[in-house]
Amino acid sequence: MTEPWRALTKAGVPTAVVDLDRFDANAAGMLRRSGGMPIRVASKSIRVRSLIERALSFKCYQGVLGYSVAEAIWLVRNGIDDVVVAYPTVDEESVRTVAADPTLAAAITFMVDLPEHIDWLARFAQDVPLRVSIDVDCSLRLVALSIGAHRSSVHTADEAGRLAAHAAATPGLALVGMMFYEAQVAGVPDNKAGMRIVKKLSLDQLTRDRGAIRSAVEEHASLEFVNGGGTGSLHTTHLDPAITELAAGSGLFSPASFDGFDDLRVEPAAWFVSPVTRKPRADVVVTFSGGYLASGAADRSRLPTPTHPSGLSYFLQEGAGEVQSPLRGKAARDLELGDLVWFRHAKAGEMCERFDEIVLISDGQVTGRVPTYRGEGKNFG
Repeated sequence: MTEPWRALTKAGVPTAVVDLDRFDANAAGMLRRSGGMPIRVASKSIRVRSLIERALSFKCYQGVLGYSVAEAIWLVRNGIDDVVVAYPTVDEESVRTVAADPTLAAAITFMVDLPEHIDWLARFAQDVPLRVSIDVDCSLRLVALSIGAHRSSVHTADEAGRLAAHAAATPGLALVGMMFYEAQVAGVPDNKAGMRIVKKLSLDQLTRDRGAIRSAVEEHASLEFVNGGGTGSLHTTHLDPAITELAAGSGLFSPASFDGFDDLRVEPAAWFVSPVTRKPRADVVVTFSGGYLASGAADRSRLPTPTHPSGLSYFLQEGAGEVQSPLRGKAARDLELGDLVWFRHAKAGEMCERFDEIVLISDGQVTGRVPTYRGEGKNFG
Protein backbone atom coordinates (compact mmCIF):
# COMPACT_ATOMS: atom_id res chain seq x y z
CA MET A 1 0.00 0.00 0.00
CA THR A 2 1.02 3.61 -0.58
CA GLU A 3 2.75 5.20 2.40
CA PRO A 4 0.22 7.50 4.08
CA TRP A 5 2.65 10.38 4.75
CA ARG A 6 2.67 11.20 1.05
CA ALA A 7 -0.99 12.22 1.21
CA LEU A 8 -0.70 15.04 3.73
CA THR A 9 2.38 17.24 3.86
CA LYS A 10 1.07 20.44 5.43
CA ALA A 11 -1.18 21.15 8.41
CA GLY A 12 -1.02 24.16 10.70
CA VAL A 13 -2.53 22.34 13.67
CA PRO A 14 -2.73 18.72 14.86
CA THR A 15 -4.89 16.77 12.44
CA ALA A 16 -6.34 13.23 12.58
CA VAL A 17 -5.89 10.99 9.54
CA VAL A 18 -7.42 7.63 8.54
CA ASP A 19 -6.21 5.61 5.55
CA LEU A 20 -9.32 4.02 4.03
CA ASP A 21 -7.32 1.41 2.10
CA ARG A 22 -5.80 0.13 5.33
CA PHE A 23 -9.10 0.45 7.20
CA ASP A 24 -10.80 -1.74 4.59
CA ALA A 25 -7.92 -4.23 4.55
CA ASN A 26 -8.11 -4.47 8.33
CA ALA A 27 -11.84 -5.14 8.17
CA ALA A 28 -11.21 -7.97 5.74
CA GLY A 29 -8.33 -9.35 7.81
CA MET A 30 -10.42 -9.37 10.98
CA LEU A 31 -13.19 -11.21 9.18
CA ARG A 32 -10.73 -13.89 8.05
CA ARG A 33 -9.57 -14.31 11.65
CA SER A 34 -13.19 -14.59 12.78
CA GLY A 35 -13.82 -17.59 10.55
CA GLY A 36 -16.76 -15.75 9.02
CA MET A 37 -18.65 -15.40 12.31
CA PRO A 38 -20.59 -12.10 12.49
CA ILE A 39 -18.70 -9.20 14.06
CA ARG A 40 -20.49 -6.50 16.04
CA VAL A 41 -18.65 -3.18 15.63
CA ALA A 42 -17.36 -1.72 18.91
CA SER A 43 -18.18 1.97 18.53
CA LYS A 44 -15.95 3.22 21.35
CA SER A 45 -12.96 2.12 19.27
CA ILE A 46 -14.00 4.31 16.31
CA ARG A 47 -16.20 7.26 17.41
CA VAL A 48 -16.73 8.38 13.82
CA ARG A 49 -20.26 7.65 12.64
CA SER A 50 -19.42 7.42 8.94
CA LEU A 51 -16.60 4.94 9.64
CA ILE A 52 -18.90 2.81 11.79
CA GLU A 53 -21.30 2.76 8.85
CA ARG A 54 -18.42 1.89 6.52
CA ALA A 55 -17.48 -1.09 8.69
CA LEU A 56 -21.11 -2.25 8.76
CA SER A 57 -21.15 -2.24 4.96
CA PHE A 58 -18.76 -5.19 4.94
CA LYS A 59 -20.12 -8.72 4.82
CA CYS A 60 -20.61 -10.28 8.27
CA TYR A 61 -20.27 -7.00 10.17
CA GLN A 62 -23.64 -6.79 11.89
CA GLY A 63 -24.81 -4.38 14.58
CA VAL A 64 -22.99 -2.07 16.96
CA LEU A 65 -21.62 -2.65 20.44
CA GLY A 66 -22.06 0.81 21.95
CA TYR A 67 -20.88 2.30 25.22
CA SER A 68 -23.66 4.74 26.14
CA VAL A 69 -27.45 4.69 25.96
CA ALA A 70 -27.46 8.28 24.68
CA GLU A 71 -25.04 7.18 21.95
CA ALA A 72 -27.28 4.24 21.07
CA ILE A 73 -30.30 6.54 20.71
CA TRP A 74 -28.34 8.82 18.41
CA LEU A 75 -27.06 5.94 16.27
CA VAL A 76 -30.51 4.41 15.89
CA ARG A 77 -32.02 7.77 14.94
CA ASN A 78 -29.35 7.97 12.26
CA GLY A 79 -30.22 4.64 10.70
CA ILE A 80 -28.43 1.90 12.66
CA ASP A 81 -31.06 -0.61 13.79
CA ASP A 82 -29.19 -2.86 16.23
CA VAL A 83 -27.17 -1.46 19.14
CA VAL A 84 -26.15 -3.43 22.22
CA VAL A 85 -24.96 -1.10 24.98
CA ALA A 86 -22.00 -2.96 26.46
CA TYR A 87 -22.14 -1.35 29.91
CA PRO A 88 -24.90 -0.99 32.53
CA THR A 89 -26.46 2.44 32.81
CA VAL A 90 -28.11 4.66 35.41
CA ASP A 91 -28.94 7.36 32.83
CA GLU A 92 -32.64 7.79 33.65
CA GLU A 93 -33.35 10.39 30.98
CA SER A 94 -31.96 8.22 28.18
CA VAL A 95 -33.72 5.07 29.41
CA ARG A 96 -37.03 6.95 29.56
CA THR A 97 -36.44 8.10 25.97
CA VAL A 98 -35.90 4.52 24.81
CA ALA A 99 -38.89 3.18 26.72
CA ALA A 100 -41.21 5.82 25.24
CA ASP A 101 -40.22 5.10 21.63
CA PRO A 102 -41.11 1.64 20.23
CA THR A 103 -38.50 1.96 17.47
CA LEU A 104 -35.72 2.68 19.96
CA ALA A 105 -36.93 -0.03 22.36
CA ALA A 106 -36.83 -2.61 19.57
CA ALA A 107 -33.32 -1.63 18.45
CA ILE A 108 -31.41 -1.06 21.71
CA THR A 109 -30.31 -3.71 24.21
CA PHE A 110 -29.28 -2.86 27.77
CA MET A 111 -26.53 -4.68 29.70
CA VAL A 112 -27.13 -6.05 33.19
CA ASP A 113 -25.17 -8.04 35.73
CA LEU A 114 -27.06 -7.29 38.99
CA PRO A 115 -30.67 -7.82 40.09
CA GLU A 116 -30.66 -4.08 40.85
CA HIS A 117 -29.99 -3.33 37.18
CA ILE A 118 -33.03 -5.38 36.20
CA ASP A 119 -35.33 -3.86 38.80
CA TRP A 120 -34.26 -0.33 37.93
CA LEU A 121 -34.81 -0.78 34.18
CA ALA A 122 -38.21 -2.36 34.74
CA ARG A 123 -39.45 0.86 36.35
CA PHE A 124 -39.35 2.60 32.96
CA ALA A 125 -40.76 -0.13 30.69
CA GLN A 126 -43.83 0.75 28.66
CA ASP A 127 -45.62 -0.96 25.75
CA VAL A 128 -42.54 -2.51 24.12
CA PRO A 129 -40.41 -4.60 26.51
CA LEU A 130 -36.92 -3.30 27.18
CA ARG A 131 -34.30 -5.66 25.80
CA VAL A 132 -31.59 -6.83 28.22
CA SER A 133 -28.40 -8.87 27.97
CA ILE A 134 -26.39 -10.47 30.78
CA ASP A 135 -22.71 -9.57 31.02
CA VAL A 136 -20.67 -12.51 32.34
CA ASP A 137 -17.27 -12.05 33.98
CA CYS A 138 -14.51 -13.70 31.93
CA SER A 139 -11.48 -13.00 34.10
CA LEU A 140 -9.07 -15.84 34.76
CA ARG A 141 -9.73 -17.03 38.31
CA LEU A 142 -6.91 -18.89 40.05
CA VAL A 143 -7.99 -19.54 43.64
CA ALA A 144 -7.93 -16.03 45.19
CA LEU A 145 -6.31 -14.38 42.15
CA SER A 146 -8.35 -12.77 39.38
CA ILE A 147 -6.66 -11.70 36.12
CA GLY A 148 -8.75 -9.59 33.76
CA ALA A 149 -11.20 -6.71 33.81
CA HIS A 150 -13.15 -6.08 37.01
CA ARG A 151 -16.60 -5.88 35.46
CA SER A 152 -19.48 -8.23 36.06
CA SER A 153 -20.72 -9.79 39.29
CA VAL A 154 -21.78 -12.90 37.34
CA HIS A 155 -19.07 -15.59 37.37
CA THR A 156 -20.71 -19.02 37.38
CA ALA A 157 -23.53 -20.90 35.70
CA ASP A 158 -25.54 -20.83 38.93
CA GLU A 159 -25.17 -17.05 39.23
CA ALA A 160 -26.07 -16.55 35.57
CA GLY A 161 -29.08 -18.83 35.90
CA ARG A 162 -30.41 -16.97 38.94
CA LEU A 163 -30.03 -13.60 37.23
CA ALA A 164 -31.67 -14.93 34.07
CA ALA A 165 -34.60 -16.26 36.10
CA HIS A 166 -35.02 -12.86 37.72
CA ALA A 167 -34.94 -11.08 34.35
CA ALA A 168 -37.36 -13.53 32.75
CA ALA A 169 -39.82 -13.10 35.62
CA THR A 170 -39.70 -9.30 35.54
CA PRO A 171 -42.59 -7.68 33.61
CA GLY A 172 -41.56 -5.20 30.94
CA LEU A 173 -38.19 -6.79 30.15
CA ALA A 174 -37.06 -9.30 27.52
CA LEU A 175 -33.84 -11.22 28.08
CA VAL A 176 -32.36 -11.55 24.58
CA GLY A 177 -28.59 -11.95 24.88
CA MET A 178 -25.36 -12.54 26.74
CA MET A 179 -21.90 -11.05 26.54
CA PHE A 180 -18.55 -12.69 27.37
CA TYR A 181 -15.59 -10.31 27.01
CA GLU A 182 -12.23 -11.86 27.85
CA ALA A 183 -10.24 -8.63 28.27
CA GLN A 184 -7.02 -10.37 29.29
CA VAL A 185 -7.08 -12.30 25.99
CA ALA A 186 -8.55 -9.79 23.55
CA GLY A 187 -6.97 -6.59 24.81
CA VAL A 188 -3.50 -7.37 26.21
CA PRO A 189 -0.53 -7.90 23.84
CA ASP A 190 1.05 -11.35 23.71
CA ASN A 191 4.55 -9.93 24.17
CA LYS A 192 3.86 -8.81 27.74
CA ALA A 193 5.56 -11.01 30.32
CA GLY A 194 3.58 -14.17 31.02
CA MET A 195 0.63 -13.25 28.80
CA ARG A 196 0.80 -16.27 26.50
CA ILE A 197 0.44 -18.53 29.53
CA VAL A 198 -2.37 -16.36 30.96
CA LYS A 199 -4.19 -16.48 27.63
CA LYS A 200 -3.89 -20.26 27.32
CA LEU A 201 -5.22 -20.78 30.84
CA SER A 202 -8.01 -18.26 30.20
CA LEU A 203 -9.10 -19.92 26.98
CA ASP A 204 -9.09 -23.35 28.62
CA GLN A 205 -11.31 -21.99 31.41
CA LEU A 206 -13.64 -20.17 29.02
CA THR A 207 -14.04 -23.16 26.71
CA ARG A 208 -14.93 -25.27 29.72
CA ASP A 209 -17.36 -22.80 31.33
CA ARG A 210 -19.09 -20.71 28.66
CA GLY A 211 -21.32 -23.48 27.35
CA ALA A 212 -22.59 -24.34 30.81
CA ILE A 213 -23.25 -20.69 31.62
CA ARG A 214 -25.16 -20.21 28.38
CA SER A 215 -27.24 -23.35 29.05
CA ALA A 216 -28.14 -22.08 32.51
CA VAL A 217 -29.43 -18.82 31.02
CA GLU A 218 -31.29 -20.56 28.20
CA GLU A 219 -33.38 -22.45 30.74
CA HIS A 220 -35.17 -19.12 31.23
CA ALA A 221 -35.03 -17.37 27.84
CA SER A 222 -34.54 -17.91 24.15
CA LEU A 223 -31.44 -15.91 23.24
CA GLU A 224 -30.93 -13.94 20.05
CA PHE A 225 -27.17 -13.59 20.51
CA VAL A 226 -24.22 -14.64 22.63
CA ASN A 227 -21.43 -12.13 22.10
CA GLY A 228 -17.76 -12.71 22.82
CA GLY A 229 -14.20 -11.74 22.04
CA GLY A 230 -12.44 -8.66 20.76
CA THR A 231 -9.86 -7.72 18.16
CA GLY A 232 -7.12 -9.72 19.85
CA SER A 233 -9.15 -12.92 20.28
CA LEU A 234 -11.28 -13.24 17.14
CA HIS A 235 -9.31 -16.29 15.99
CA THR A 236 -9.93 -18.20 19.25
CA THR A 237 -13.36 -17.02 20.38
CA HIS A 238 -15.09 -17.97 17.13
CA LEU A 239 -14.11 -21.60 17.79
CA ASP A 240 -16.30 -21.76 20.92
CA PRO A 241 -19.72 -23.24 20.02
CA ALA A 242 -21.30 -21.23 22.85
CA ILE A 243 -20.63 -17.98 20.95
CA THR A 244 -22.86 -16.75 18.11
CA GLU A 245 -21.21 -13.41 17.32
CA LEU A 246 -17.99 -11.51 18.00
CA ALA A 247 -17.20 -7.90 18.83
CA ALA A 248 -14.28 -5.83 17.58
CA GLY A 249 -13.34 -2.28 16.65
CA SER A 250 -9.76 -1.42 17.57
CA GLY A 251 -8.35 -3.57 14.78
CA LEU A 252 -9.88 -1.27 12.18
CA PHE A 253 -7.53 1.54 13.30
CA SER A 254 -4.80 -0.74 14.72
CA PRO A 255 -3.44 1.62 17.40
CA ALA A 256 0.01 1.25 18.98
CA SER A 257 -1.26 -0.82 21.92
CA PHE A 258 -1.99 -3.68 19.51
CA ASP A 259 1.53 -3.97 18.15
CA GLY A 260 2.52 -6.78 20.50
CA PHE A 261 -0.13 -9.30 19.44
CA ASP A 262 0.74 -12.50 17.59
CA ASP A 263 -0.66 -12.85 14.07
CA LEU A 264 -3.15 -9.98 14.29
CA ARG A 265 -3.21 -9.40 10.51
CA VAL A 266 -3.94 -5.67 10.73
CA GLU A 267 -1.88 -2.61 9.82
CA PRO A 268 -1.88 0.90 11.28
CA ALA A 269 -4.70 2.88 9.65
CA ALA A 270 -5.08 5.92 11.93
CA TRP A 271 -2.68 8.67 12.98
CA PHE A 272 -2.57 12.27 13.99
CA VAL A 273 -0.03 14.68 12.53
CA SER A 274 1.44 17.73 14.20
CA PRO A 275 3.62 20.48 12.71
CA VAL A 276 7.10 21.39 13.87
CA THR A 277 6.92 24.80 15.54
CA ARG A 278 10.39 25.02 17.12
CA LYS A 279 13.88 23.69 16.56
CA PRO A 280 16.02 24.52 19.61
CA ARG A 281 18.95 22.52 18.24
CA ALA A 282 19.78 20.43 15.20
CA ASP A 283 18.64 17.10 16.65
CA VAL A 284 15.56 18.40 18.50
CA VAL A 285 12.19 19.53 17.18
CA VAL A 286 9.08 20.68 19.02
CA THR A 287 5.64 19.86 17.64
CA PHE A 288 2.43 21.65 18.57
CA SER A 289 0.30 20.05 21.30
CA GLY A 290 0.19 16.23 21.16
CA GLY A 291 -0.28 15.25 24.81
CA TYR A 292 -3.08 12.88 23.93
CA LEU A 293 -2.52 10.13 26.47
CA ALA A 294 -4.63 7.00 26.45
CA SER A 295 -6.70 5.64 29.31
CA GLY A 296 -5.46 2.84 31.55
CA ALA A 297 -2.74 2.40 34.14
CA ALA A 298 -0.42 5.38 33.68
CA ASP A 299 2.93 4.53 32.12
CA ARG A 300 4.84 5.36 28.94
CA SER A 301 2.80 2.89 26.91
CA ARG A 302 -0.07 5.41 27.10
CA LEU A 303 1.89 8.03 25.14
CA PRO A 304 1.31 8.59 21.42
CA THR A 305 4.08 6.96 19.39
CA PRO A 306 6.12 9.17 17.00
CA THR A 307 6.00 7.14 13.79
CA HIS A 308 7.19 9.21 10.85
CA PRO A 309 9.86 10.16 10.28
CA SER A 310 11.25 7.18 12.17
CA GLY A 311 13.89 7.66 14.83
CA LEU A 312 12.21 10.33 16.98
CA SER A 313 11.62 9.90 20.71
CA TYR A 314 10.38 11.89 23.69
CA PHE A 315 12.51 13.38 26.42
CA LEU A 316 12.00 11.26 29.53
CA GLN A 317 11.38 14.28 31.76
CA GLU A 318 8.77 15.82 29.43
CA GLY A 319 6.95 13.22 27.37
CA ALA A 320 4.06 14.46 25.21
CA GLY A 321 3.04 17.96 26.21
CA GLU A 322 -0.15 19.88 26.80
CA VAL A 323 0.67 22.50 24.13
CA GLN A 324 4.01 21.32 22.75
CA SER A 325 5.91 18.03 22.48
CA PRO A 326 9.73 18.09 22.23
CA LEU A 327 11.24 15.20 20.25
CA ARG A 328 14.84 14.24 19.65
CA GLY A 329 16.73 11.97 17.28
CA LYS A 330 18.67 11.89 14.03
CA ALA A 331 15.47 12.37 12.02
CA ALA A 332 15.05 15.82 13.56
CA ARG A 333 18.05 17.06 11.57
CA ASP A 334 16.05 16.87 8.34
CA LEU A 335 12.92 18.55 9.71
CA GLU A 336 12.13 22.24 9.29
CA LEU A 337 9.44 24.52 10.68
CA GLY A 338 6.04 23.44 9.39
CA ASP A 339 7.07 19.86 8.56
CA LEU A 340 4.75 17.20 9.91
CA VAL A 341 5.46 14.49 12.43
CA TRP A 342 3.06 11.53 12.35
CA PHE A 343 1.95 9.90 15.61
CA ARG A 344 -0.06 6.79 16.45
CA HIS A 345 -2.36 6.97 19.44
CA ALA A 346 -2.04 4.17 22.00
CA LYS A 347 -5.79 3.45 21.79
CA ALA A 348 -8.19 3.58 18.85
CA GLY A 349 -11.34 5.67 19.26
CA GLU A 350 -9.95 7.79 22.07
CA MET A 351 -7.91 9.75 19.54
CA CYS A 352 -11.12 10.94 17.94
CA GLU A 353 -12.24 12.70 21.13
CA ARG A 354 -9.42 15.20 20.45
CA PHE A 355 -10.53 16.15 16.94
CA ASP A 356 -13.63 17.53 15.23
CA GLU A 357 -12.89 15.82 11.93
CA ILE A 358 -10.86 13.07 10.30
CA VAL A 359 -8.93 13.59 7.09
CA LEU A 360 -9.54 10.56 4.87
CA ILE A 361 -6.82 9.37 2.53
CA SER A 362 -6.65 6.65 -0.12
CA ASP A 363 -3.92 5.65 -2.53
CA GLY A 364 -1.66 8.39 -1.21
CA GLN A 365 -4.16 11.25 -1.65
CA VAL A 366 -6.63 13.14 0.50
CA THR A 367 -10.14 12.04 -0.50
CA GLY A 368 -12.34 13.82 2.02
CA ARG A 369 -13.08 14.84 5.59
CA VAL A 370 -15.68 13.44 7.96
CA PRO A 371 -16.79 14.57 11.43
CA THR A 372 -16.00 12.62 14.57
CA TYR A 373 -18.59 12.22 17.32
CA ARG A 374 -17.09 15.41 18.75
CA GLY A 375 -17.39 17.13 15.38
CA GLU A 376 -21.09 16.28 15.31
CA GLY A 377 -21.45 17.93 18.71
CA LYS A 378 -21.64 14.65 20.63
CA ASN A 379 -19.82 13.65 23.80
CA PHE A 380 -21.05 10.44 25.36
CA GLY A 381 -18.47 10.14 28.13
